[in-house]
Amino acid sequence: MSAGYPYRTRRSRPNRSAEAENEHARSNAAIPVTIVIAAVGLYLGHYTILLPFLFGVFLLYSGFSFLSTRLNPLSPHFYLTRKPSWTAIGVVFLSAFLLVYAAYWMWLHHYGPILPHF
Repeated sequence: MSAGYPYRTRRSRPNRSAEAENEHARSNAAIPVTIVIAAVGLYLGHYTILLPFLFGVFLLYSGFSFLSTRLNPLSPHFYLTRKPSWTAIGVVFLSAFLLVYAAYWMWLHHYGPILPHF
């Protein structure tokens, strides 16, 4: 360094890999949970038809909540750093429709009682 120049500060370069990781931070954590809920709902359909229907409605509500985190800028969850992936949202919606349809099918074919028999 020459004497006439002020001290230079070292600029650190932006960490491109950290920025790219945050830009594409998608979570698939809902997929195994959704599959377990769907399997339990289908199994409990032997005892009462209401449980698969209620689990399906719950998953439908969750699917719309996940979709809101991806599309709705007025939602506070829109600004989260890690959002559910499109695959996870699709699995949640498919499982919800599967459970609601299974409950309807069970009701049509008298597969299980509406209320459980104790």
